[in-house]
Amino acid sequence: MQIHVVQQGEMLWTIAQRYGADVNQIILVNQLDNPNVLVVGESLVIPIPYREYVVQPGDNLWAIAQRYGVTLQELASANNITNPSQLYVGQMLVIPYFSHIIQPGESPWTIAQKYGITLNQIIQMNNITNPTTLYPGQILRIPMGNRPVIETNAYTTELNEQGRGEVLSLGRYFTYLSPFMYSMQTDGTITEMQETPVLEAARANNVSPLLVLTNFTEGSFSSDLAASILRNPELQETLITNLLEKIRAKGYTGVNFDFEYVYPEDRENYNAFLRRVVARLHPEGLIVSTALAPKESAEQEGLLYEAHDYATQGNIVDFVILMTYEWGWAGGRPWAIAPINKVRDVLDYAVTVIPRNKIMMGMPLYGRDWKIPWQEGTIAQTISPKEAVQLAKDHGVAIQYDQTYQSPFFRYVSENGQEHEVWFEDARSVQKKYNAIKEYGLRGAAFWVLGNPFPQNWAVLADNFMVRKL
Repeated sequence: MQIHVVQQGEMLWTIAQRYGADVNQIILVNQLDNPNVLVVGESLVIPIPYREYVVQPGDNLWAIAQRYGVTLQELASANNITNPSQLYVGQMLVIPYFSHIIQPGESPWTIAQKYGITLNQIIQMNNITNPTTLYPGQILRIPMGNRPVIETNAYTTELNEQGRGEVLSLGRYFTYLSPFMYSMQTDGTITEMQETPVLEAARANNVSPLLVLTNFTEGSFSSDLAASILRNPELQETLITNLLEKIRAKGYTGVNFDFEYVYPEDRENYNAFLRRVVARLHPEGLIVSTALAPKESAEQEGLLYEAHDYATQGNIVDFVILMTYEWGWAGGRPWAIAPINKVRDVLDYAVTVIPRNKIMMGMPLYGRDWKIPWQEGTIAQTISPKEAVQLAKDHGVAIQYDQTYQSPFFRYVSENGQEHEVWFEDARSVQKKYNAIKEYGLRGAAFWVLGNPFPQNWAVLADNFMVRKL
């Protein structure tokens, strides 16, 4: 997979010719509604013909495997496909290997260099005992370069049939699915949620569901609600008992605690609560995780941050999700949602106190549209990355790219004369984030939130990583 940024005067067929790619494959993987209209600065995912294939209407996995000379099982395994009869148009498949005919003058070493793999990979894939005996005309199988294995989590607030369909189509990219949300109550009981459709879709894709428990009530996160539980050990035991009953009844594999705006004086109480949870859930083989505010130091002040003890929670729980997004929040000034320089500031601190294999980096699947000049008290509109690109096309404006934040943005004027500024994510920005996951050696990525069409993200993810299934 390659990423192309549209330049002035370019058309899709000329871009496809440049990369030796198929126009229809580019249209499908990027979900281009009108391929005849491109906007300057728009990023496009370009599948590599012999390494990747984008599912088209009428395709079946067996025929695709035959076309590329691989087995059905090899193709399914390389793409985390649990049910070969379920394919989705626009889904990019990674081909596990392809054929190369040795040309005169070529050696295994030069072939390995050509395809960006190691000599040892060619030797192992082809069971070669003596590389010097290879000859022109011989066919070698060239493996897909090794992709690091990571875990991923996807939060979803869409619990209906639409949400079910999205989890069915994207589930191969997830280790965990976290339906949002259950809330605790002051008596230690837990609210109800009708999430059966998405849980069924998760199981169909071998995705492990996590129950999300929050201190959310009456439209916001409540410091007082958290305090009422965290300051009462007896209520905590009641809550944990109710939590276990809910987990068993719904078939969850663990819990993700998203306690926000906890009073600073409840920091140690929160840690003690997590120890109690682990003591009761771990013996049953259940996972315990937390979502943490994006801190850049242990001393960071503010109600959102102070009770989130990175070092202690990183020691207690199985993994943490760093909420490395919302710098460009709906009630604030126009800014990148997850500027990579700020994300890195958080990671630079986190890896000094939390084991790297316990850190999942939060990634936004959305953008925002602000009215400008910005005024205090105004709220930006949340939009999907696909909607953002369409806005730029509708208003005939070029998409710009901030190199410091590694994020696309643009400005436009609406029909009523109102100026707007839009920040969002694209293939380039998520590639930078996936690079950070590799560089820091993290456990993986956590996506907030499904329901925002962002087809490029899944293609870039598949190109970079193999997603672990439990």
